[in-house]
Amino acid sequence: MRSEWSCLLTDGGPKLTPLTPSGRQKKGRCHMTSSCNIAMYSPENVGLGHLRRNILIGRQLMEEAGDANVLLFANSPVAPFFELPEGMDLVKLPSVRKISAGNWGPARLRMDKQLLKTLRADLLRSVLLNYRPDLLLVDHMPAGVQGELLPALKALKEAHPDCSVVLGLRDILDAPEVTSQAWESEGAYEALRHYYDRVLIYGSKEMFNTCCTYQLPVPPEGLHYCGYLVSQLPVKPAHEVRQSIGLPFERFVFVSAGGGSDGQLLMRTYLQAVRLLGNRANFATLMAVGANAPLETHLELEAEAQGLPVRIVPHVEDGPSYIGAADLVVCMAGYNTLSEVLYLKKKALVVPRNGPSAEQRMRAGLLAKKRLIDVLDPTGLSPEKLAQRLVEDLERDDYPVQNGALPMDGIKRAADRLLELVREEAYAASA
Repeated sequence: MRSEWSCLLTDGGPKLTPLTPSGRQKKGRCHMTSSCNIAMYSPENVGLGHLRRNILIGRQLMEEAGDANVLLFANSPVAPFFELPEGMDLVKLPSVRKISAGNWGPARLRMDKQLLKTLRADLLRSVLLNYRPDLLLVDHMPAGVQGELLPALKALKEAHPDCSVVLGLRDILDAPEVTSQAWESEGAYEALRHYYDRVLIYGSKEMFNTCCTYQLPVPPEGLHYCGYLVSQLPVKPAHEVRQSIGLPFERFVFVSAGGGSDGQLLMRTYLQAVRLLGNRANFATLMAVGANAPLETHLELEAEAQGLPVRIVPHVEDGPSYIGAADLVVCMAGYNTLSEVLYLKKKALVVPRNGPSAEQRMRAGLLAKKRLIDVLDPTGLSPEKLAQRLVEDLERDDYPVQNGALPMDGIKRAADRLLELVREEAYAASA
């Protein structure tokens, strides 16, 4: 049943408008002459990528829609981390953490996980019913964490049937069989068929065919590849960034482990590699440990970096500027970091997360085959191998291959696809 709508519609293709199995039809609602309410659900807690992407989209929506309100449901234990624009606010859900595919538990509260699921589900349902959104953008998980969003979706469609519900997905989720099994058990495929009006994929079909890989049903308003989501604000001049580091070397390496929840191995191995290089380490390093990294990890890394040309900070406010100023970026294979690396056309030595998800290994392998990044297998990570690759990558000039064909305007295109739904209904209501 899942495959009957799969891969029939992409951005720019013919518009199909089948009824969902529930037979529902859309009706007129929000006039754009009044304030429009938009809700966003961001369930992930490892790293900050999902949170950042949703805030970037929310900011773009408000720029284009004028006086729109955006309410973001966030799971991240450090939310709110990024500054929110005027007109956007946040509901912090009690944090849960992913143990394995489809298996989540409390991140902070000493509470039975079923009770916590009920608490979060009730909170989502209550706030959405009272907020009365004209548009709900659900990030990554159609049914929410372990199906927690299903009661809210059902109640929202019954009370406010004109609310458009959209799923936003990064290009690579996990190994296809793992995603399929988790989505079947959580009711994600059924939720897509019954409650969703549109799917947005934050990637390129030519780079990775998300729809066919994960056998996604196509909702009535279609499935659209939007391109990669990166901030296109100007980066700071490289010389200003390098001066701010305060280390006396011409060459500069930026090391980042994203949110920092699981980047300790890469960070420690990097410091050991620099120490092993000795006088050959003729480059400065700025290491951003990550907002989710424990304080003790930061202190341990600072102790290990004594005497090395390395500066360690918890995080940087303007990551793209540091990426843009670097001669080499050493990082994991998260969506946001690598999208920024590709957008700024920088050399990168990538050590993907080894697990539990296959997402980063899949992304790193895909980009390495296209000679856009250099990849070091995390299972064979050692100070000796990392030191050798650091020297080689700093000297080489045969990559990255030019990637001008990659669509990098995903924020604008995603916002346009979302506002289309609101404007179509505003027009229908006024007709």
